[in-house]
Amino acid sequence: GHVIALMRALDQREIRGIVEMLPTYRSLGINYDPLIISMEDLKGKVESLQGELWISDKFRQRTIEIPVAYGGEYGPDIENVAVHSGVDVEEVVRIHSSGEYLVYMLGFTPGFPYLGGMDEKIATPRLDVPRKLINGGSVGIAGTQTGIYPIDSPGGWQIIGRTPLKLFDATCDKEFLLEAGDMLKFVPVNTDEYERIKKELDQKTYRMCIKGSRGWGELE
Repeated sequence: GHVIALMRALDQREIRGIVEMLPTYRSLGINYDPLIISMEDLKGKVESLQGELWISDKFRQRTIEIPVAYGGEYGPDIENVAVHSGVDVEEVVRIHSSGEYLVYMLGFTPGFPYLGGMDEKIATPRLDVPRKLINGGSVGIAGTQTGIYPIDSPGGWQIIGRTPLKLFDATCDKEFLLEAGDMLKFVPVNTDEYERIKKELDQKTYRMCIKGSRGWGELE
């Protein structure tokens, strides 16, 4: 929370010379234009915010619901996770979908969210042999982490389900569905519901919105 709080505090102040900020799990990378602001001036502004972060840390977080079809063709590794964890598949789904997850950062591929908050009861090592292709939207587990593949790509995470939502769309003005500081909630859906949501999204008649505003099934 401290990294996100610092990033948002700097963003609110609209400091001239800051080009881009890149949050990670434990640090904040700041790209700046030295012709506009010096490193010493920027360092001073960052340090001056430290005492205010306990106030700034109470930023408003979005909570975004992610519909997921678990198991079957959408989650071919869910049995691996169940066996490794010593529970049945239904319990894996219950545990995975019962938590709320903080988006610490985006990386690896465009829009891939690195999430914190997964219950270690279902922590499972990566696949011994990574797949050459994982479908975009796939939800996976790797050790104590869980995440979502935004686009088709290679990968070695244990795939337990898939969401019909697009986390990255280069054709949209807002290319990324998620941003650092968001909270996620996974919501189990059956295959029929998955296909319905996907069809509606493909037709661009529906969109995913913030929890408490409009839901997946509401027309634009």
